[in-house]
Amino acid sequence: MTIYTAPTRDMQFLLHDVLQVSAADLPGHADLDREFTEAILEAAGQLASDMLVPLNAVGDQQGCVLENGVVRTPEGFGAAFEAMKEGGWTGLDCDPEYGGQGMPYVMGVATGEIFVSANMAFNMYQGLTHGAYSAIHAHGTDDQKQTYLPKMVSCDWTGTMNLTEPHCGTDLGMLRTKAEPQDDGSYLITGQKIFISAGDHDLAQNVIHLVLAKAPGGGEGTKGISLFIVPKFLVNADGSLGERNGVSVGALEHKMGIHGNATAVMNFDGARGWLLGELHKGMRAMFTMMNEARLGVGLQGYAVAEAAYQNAVAYAKDRLQGRAVTGAENPSGPADPLIVHPDIRRALMDQKSFLEGARALAFWGAHLIDRGHHGDAAAEGLVSLLTPVIKGFLTDKGFETAVLAQQVFGGHGYIEENGMSQFVRDARITMIYEGANGVQALDLVGRKLAQDGGKHVMAFFDEVKGFIKANEANAALAADFLEPLKAASKDLQAAAMFFMENGMKNPNHALAGSYDFMHLFGHTVLGYLWARMAVAAQAALDAGTAEAGFHDTKLATGRYYMKRQLPMTATHLARIRSGADPVMALAADQF
Repeated sequence: MTIYTAPTRDMQFLLHDVLQVSAADLPGHADLDREFTEAILEAAGQLASDMLVPLNAVGDQQGCVLENGVVRTPEGFGAAFEAMKEGGWTGLDCDPEYGGQGMPYVMGVATGEIFVSANMAFNMYQGLTHGAYSAIHAHGTDDQKQTYLPKMVSCDWTGTMNLTEPHCGTDLGMLRTKAEPQDDGSYLITGQKIFISAGDHDLAQNVIHLVLAKAPGGGEGTKGISLFIVPKFLVNADGSLGERNGVSVGALEHKMGIHGNATAVMNFDGARGWLLGELHKGMRAMFTMMNEARLGVGLQGYAVAEAAYQNAVAYAKDRLQGRAVTGAENPSGPADPLIVHPDIRRALMDQKSFLEGARALAFWGAHLIDRGHHGDAAAEGLVSLLTPVIKGFLTDKGFETAVLAQQVFGGHGYIEENGMSQFVRDARITMIYEGANGVQALDLVGRKLAQDGGKHVMAFFDEVKGFIKANEANAALAADFLEPLKAASKDLQAAAMFFMENGMKNPNHALAGSYDFMHLFGHTVLGYLWARMAVAAQAALDAGTAEAGFHDTKLATGRYYMKRQLPMTATHLARIRSGADPVMALAADQF
């Protein structure tokens, strides 16, 4: 069985030394002192270790089964889901008015990472429910909120999002699902949706589907789309469950990974639904859920890789193979452990430096969302800009990191019993769903850069510049952190300038470079956050409060990222500057 221990010490460092969440002038943040957050993270880690980690392989091997219209989840999932509910984890950052605990979103992200690392497929049942809760909370009527949210916060009822159809994925303007208005204000929903995660299961009493459909009078394209609440079981006026709605599971998808989650084909045959938000403006309401989901998927990308990395480290320390070139380090044994070899160290350092930077980005993004929820428009604009970077870059690199972890095992990583294959297979979906990463790159370059006159990307550049200036007197960090960050920021600005100068004349010049730009941006953001972590770690050392080598290790890991990973910004810039001509050179029949 694979291992996993929640990285609570690193999380505490980010929350308190880097982000300083308890000092933030935001509701609920003053309560987030070190002792309080440590208790929460340790409890989440205990639940993960005791119940979720042992079920990860079970879910992968057993999968979900559709029997006579009923979806059965893997053995043990029901008991674990009840434990998750009883502990209040499903409503940690939800509105207290509907039974939530009202904690900042950043705490939901921190505990979410732990649960995803332990068992990604299992955590999706509550994770998708949180997204549906957020959409109803933001756009629902008072009656809809009172009807659905308390049960969704507790996960007595779970939620889904239904967008994709067999003939349309990214291009939602092509969807065919119809909504026919009824005299009582409801709609009859007819159509088929595919790839619906947690579409149906035996873990909850009801499933609340949020469904995109076209109602009469909406016109063509996405402007004619509306969003509807379509429960599996109709809800009576007193809140009790009524008759079964006209929604059923047509099939369960056979997938590469996340076998423990029921990914369903959903059939809506005149199912009764109720409009959520404004008529013909469903995309606006759905994007409340989509943006949260994209941040959550970015978290999944690195969280699964964190679990893979922990297993790779343990294997590298235990597996005896060969001798260190500088002399035997285990002279009493037949060989030295793998970890003595420089290329194994390179693989592990690539993983470690990415994972700690990725965690910093996810936590920073969550903190920006908390600020945005309380009226900070600049924070909201910045996290909107960063969302495709968080989703796209963290999942691309997260999958790459999981593969690196598998590689440390050599042939044993390819054998299913050792569990590394599952990490790779589970991580792969994160690059695809909630908007494939190529689409994230197009969104970043095509929409987010120019959003609000480009002020959000300029705000990011200003933040980096201000940080460098504020710390330029720190001689201990200047050469190793500030100078590489300055160079990366200049590369990012040069890439944005290339798009401005060439994109209007030929849009393909921007689109052909969009994927490289997303990665260039991702590396630059991680470089910025590594520099922030270095400042915090150095401050602890200077103050004499460093503990057991943690801060020395943090600085050494950061230096590795700045020296070995951040220089990739120059490569991405060179590729962007090559323009669209090499990309578009072949005619379709030449492929």
